[in-house]
Parts: sequence; C-alpha cells; structure tokens
Amino acid sequence: MSFFFVDLRPMNRSATHIVTEFILLGFPGCWKIQIFLFSLFLVIYVLTLLGNGAIIYAVRCNPLLHTPMYFLLGNFAFLEIWYVSSTIPNMLVNILSKTKAISFSGCFLQFYFFFSLGTTECLFLAVMAYDRYLAICHPLQYPAIMTGRFCGKLVSFCWLMGFLGYPIPIFYISQLPFCGPNIIDHFLCDMDPLMALSCAPAPITECIFYTQSSLVLFFTSMYILRSYILLLTAVFQVPSAAGRRKAFSTCGSHLVVVSLFYGTVMVMYVSPTYGIPTLLQKILTLVYSVMTPLFNPLIYTLRNKDMKLTLRNVLFGMRIRQNS
Repeated sequence: MSFFFVDLRPMNRSATHIVTEFILLGFPGCWKIQIFLFSLFLVIYVLTLLGNGAIIYAVRCNPLLHTPMYFLLGNFAFLEIWYVSSTIPNMLVNILSKTKAISFSGCFLQFYFFFSLGTTECLFLAVMAYDRYLAICHPLQYPAIMTGRFCGKLVSFCWLMGFLGYPIPIFYISQLPFCGPNIIDHFLCDMDPLMALSCAPAPITECIFYTQSSLVLFFTSMYILRSYILLLTAVFQVPSAAGRRKAFSTCGSHLVVVSLFYGTVMVMYVSPTYGIPTLLQKILTLVYSVMTPLFNPLIYTLRNKDMKLTLRNVLFGMRIRQNS
C-alpha cells in the first residue's frame, strides 16, 4: 500500500533531476576539422570584437558623431559584442574539450543571455528604423523629437525589455525534470533541444515561450517594414538624384542587417523546424548569432562616410604617435 502511495505522489524534482550537466556536440568531424573550426571561429570572434569596438571608439572620440543616429549605432555595436560573446567563447572551449560538457546552470544562463540579447537586438533594429524614418520623412521635426534624452530613454527601453522578458519562462523551463539523456546536438543551449530532453511535457510553458518570441519578432519586423515603406515613399519623392542616393545610403545598410537577421531568425523560431536537418539548424543559428555581428561593422563603416573618415583619422593618429 505504501508503494502504491509513492507512485501516486507528484513528481519530485530532486529525485528525478539527475542531469547535472549537458553535452554540446557542436559540429562533428575529425580532430583536423575541429582545429580548423576553432581557428575559424576564433578569427571571427576577434574580428567581431575589433570591428564593433572600433565603432564604439569612433563614436566616443569624434564630437561630430555625438548624434542620436551614432549613439544608437554605438549601443548597437556594444550589444553585438555581448551577443556574440554569449556563444563563441563556450563554443571554442567545447571544440577543444574532450567531454564537451556544460554545467546545468551554465547551460540555462547561456540560454537566458542568448534570447535576452537577441530580443534586445530586435528592439534596437526597430528603434533604428524609427530614427531613420524621422530623419528622412520629418527632417525639420527630427531635432525636436529625437533629443538626447528621448534617445537615451529608447536605448534604456530596449535593454530593459530585452532582459526582463525571459527570466520567468526560462526559470520554469529549468525546473522541469531532466532525467537523461543529456546530449544536445547543437553548439549552444537552445529551446528545442532542451525541451526534447525534459522527462515531463510542458506544453503551456513551451507555448508561452514561443508565443512571446513570435510576438517580438512579428511586431518589430512589421514596424520596421512599415517604417521602410514610408521611408522609401519619401525617398522616391526627392527631386534630385543626389538627394535620393544620400537617403538610400543612410538606410540601406540598416536594411541589409535587418534582412539578414530577421530572415534566419524567423526560419528558426517562427516556421516549423521539425523537417529541417540538424546541421542546417546549426548553420542558420550561426548566421544570425555569429555572422551578423561580424558583418555589422563592415556594413555600417564601409557605407558611411563619416564613420570611415573618423576611423581613418583614429588609425592615422595612432600611426603618427607610434612613429614619433
């Protein structure tokens, strides 16, 4: 009778949660391939840090860049440094590791930062689209609307909303019983692999998480799309070809970043991923989490005259000081 009573009791997490770490398989291959991947991702990580760090340094050093547009760009570069740092350092360690293990708490901490920073990036892209819309469609009202104080509030809103949205759902996911196996066929701790390892289904928690992520992607992408439709309409009404080129140059780079980021993220988290091969899921995740932060400095600096001039002056000044 006592045995029957024990079976009917609610599942005890302390009794069922025997998984203390997860195994991130990463990318398969022999040792030579692993060394190649380690070198490749290390170079990408260093270039990403240098590129985004150069943008931050240029915005801080040049008083002419102390404008809302460049203030947003500097914060966006700062965000990209943290975003790529949430995945690549652990990936590099796992490539060289024989066990490829990550602790239970470390896995969910990476899970939280990865999604929080990704959400913050979506909000930043929407705010940057709003800034470009105001600058091109309402140039006379732009200085009065996009003040330094208002711009600071927008940046604070992006950071706060990005990091306050996921603690509760991720906490509930971490409380699910994980009885084993503990192998994740990915290079990071993501939603689908973790839910697949849970011993008990949690459809409500999973639905809340995906609904929240989908709403963020939907509303920010729709707002960006609306802003660019209005922006392009205003650009085509500019009489001079030089004016149209200048307007396109200020927003073209942002549109490239948005297309690259949202295209891959929506494939992963809005469309069904059950039929997508695991390797393709890893590649898509690499595009928006690793390659986008790498491309952003190139896109923004190569297509922005003020940024190129500032970086050239900074580098030239450094060379003069070194030679003297």
